[in-house]
Amino acid sequence: MDLSNYLLTGQPYYHPVGNEVALFEAAYAARLPMMLKGPTGCGKTRFIEHMAWRLGKPLITVACHEDMTASDLVGRFLLDAEGTVWHDGPLTLSVRHGAICYLDEIVEARQDTTVVIHPLTDDRRILPLEKKNELVRAHPDFQIVISYNPGYQSVIKDLKESTKQRFAALDFSYPEASIETEIVAHESGIAHEDAAVLVRIAGRTRNLKGHGLDEGASTRMLVQAGRLMSRSIPLREACEVAIVLPISDDPDMRRALTETIAACV
Repeated sequence: MDLSNYLLTGQPYYHPVGNEVALFEAAYAARLPMMLKGPTGCGKTRFIEHMAWRLGKPLITVACHEDMTASDLVGRFLLDAEGTVWHDGPLTLSVRHGAICYLDEIVEARQDTTVVIHPLTDDRRILPLEKKNELVRAHPDFQIVISYNPGYQSVIKDLKESTKQRFAALDFSYPEASIETEIVAHESGIAHEDAAVLVRIAGRTRNLKGHGLDEGASTRMLVQAGRLMSRSIPLREACEVAIVLPISDDPDMRRALTETIAACV
């Protein structure tokens, strides 16, 4: 099967903050399964897109959710004009044809679903298709990558230790101010000085984590605010739409965030 549609044609912009690029390249060379850990909107997905482009490998992304079944990953029999035909799921496509399979926010999936990846994350590198009575051996180029936000861990939504310990891990966080300013300016097209103001605002909101906010403003939010500003929306209004309203429904917290923004301008 041709997976050319899953190849990234352009280079996704990614600004390294450490040696994560070299570490991932080494992990891919060893075909180690990888786990990306970090807060929402900090660049995990952009990083794996950049690495897939850098390695020249197709990237098949699965957005995990609580209703996802093992069949959604591996495939199922479906009816078509020729009768009942097996259709590979995204995981099986990746295993057969040597793509990078990225399971985004894997803790959102049920634990009885995620165990299907276990045989692929050790020396066996196999995928049993029980419904089809087939054993698929992983293509030499296949790699599995998962991501999740440790800040949302709970007894219910967490990975089993038997799953975690099969992966090598990279820890992501929001970049330091100078790097984040460069990222926001590049991605949104606004002036460096305006991007620096947005980063200052984000820093103050992140200090409120655990004090009324589950998460502070992410780098993604800053880019969205910047894109509004690039369309001639004033900074305060852009922050209201892209940061304050999405991040909290509490009137007092919204008021505090608005005052924080005013103090930074």
